[in-house]
Amino acid sequence: MANLNKVMLIGRLTRDPEIKEFSNGGKVANIGFVVNNRRKNQQSGQWEEVPVWVDLKAFNRESGRKLADLVEKYLHKGQQVYVEGRLVLEEWTGKEDGKKQSKMVVYVDEVEFLGKREDGSAGSSELKEPAAAKASGAGGEGMDEVPF
Repeated sequence: MANLNKVMLIGRLTRDPEIKEFSNGGKVANIGFVVNNRRKNQQSGQWEEVPVWVDLKAFNRESGRKLADLVEKYLHKGQQVYVEGRLVLEEWTGKEDGKKQSKMVVYVDEVEFLGKREDGSAGSSELKEPAAAKASGAGGEGMDEVPF
C-alpha cells in the first residue's frame, strides 16, 4: 500500500516566528499560521471565511537548507506565504498532570513569499539562501542576492 504525506498551504503568519536553539547547535522556528476555508452560511446564504489555525515548524538541517535561520530573518507577522511540508504528530507528557498530549504539526520543507515583495514590486519570491551561503557549505539553492 502506498503512502503520501504532503501538505501545501497558502496563508498568513499569525505572529513573528519564535526561534528555539538546542544545546547540540540545532535550531527550530515555530510559526503560527492561518489559512481560510470558505463555506456558505446556511442562514444568510452568504459565503464566509472560516480560519484554520496551523502550527508550522522549520528546522535547520545538518546538511542542507537552514530554514529556521531564513524564517527568522525574513518572515514576519501578517506575511502571506506558500508552504510545503509534511504532517507530524507530536506527542509528549504534560509536566503538571502527567497526561499524554498530542497535536498535529506541519514540518516545513519549502517556503515561498506571495504578493508584494518588501521592495514593493509584484510577484512571488522563493525563500532561498544567498549564493555566499551556498559556497560556504550552508546549503540551499543559492542566488546572487537575497530575492527581496
